Amino acid sequence: MSLTLALGLSAGAATAEPLRLVALGDSLTQGFGLPSDEGFVPQLEAWLQAQGKDVVVINAGVSGDTTAGGLSRMDWTLAEPVDAMLVILGGNDLLRGINPAASRENLDGILARLELEGIPAMLAGLPAPGNYGPEFQLAFERMFIDLAGKYDVPLYPNFMQPMSDKADAGASFADLMQDDNIHPNAEGVAVIVEGIGPEILAFLESLSAGDS
Repeated sequence: MSLTLALGLSAGAATAEPLRLVALGDSLTQGFGLPSDEGFVPQLEAWLQAQGKDVVVINAGVSGDTTAGGLSRMDWTLAEPVDAMLVILGGNDLLRGINPAASRENLDGILARLELEGIPAMLAGLPAPGNYGPEFQLAFERMFIDLAGKYDVPLYPNFMQPMSDKADAGASFADLMQDDNIHPNAEGVAVIVEGIGPEILAFLESLSAGDS
């Protein structure tokens, strides 16, 4: 290898841009009620960087957003370079009792757009409560599984898994929540990141392996 080529490769490595991971979501992504450095996006970015991953996590969370809202702002979200995307939507659809068929169609549209653009995606789901009835519950939870299979994207089934784990064990998870009992506090976000972080890291590592 010539000295000129070696220096050129070295300079290219030194100026390599970090991977841009966009988190498309609602208030759970946006960091509702938390200081700017304690929300999901900054805590996830710090966790991934602590694992040695050169990544910047972009906050595309909008409080109150539904799957329809996420779909409607895809042009805006993709206006800047995107290397990969986390899709974390559906919580407000649940709160509003929106027909899961409509939510499925919206998420399908988001994943179809990402596939068209060649942007790798990872999907995070949520469990549905039983108060809307068993058919709603099954349809809502199945849509994440079905769409992950359709688009061959990794799925993290329950974004709020740490809270569900405590509830399943018969314990209160109030210590992980803000006073509204809907949004996690900073400690709750930390345990969410500890749960989903390894799955996101594996997703990003798979992208790096594909590039090599």
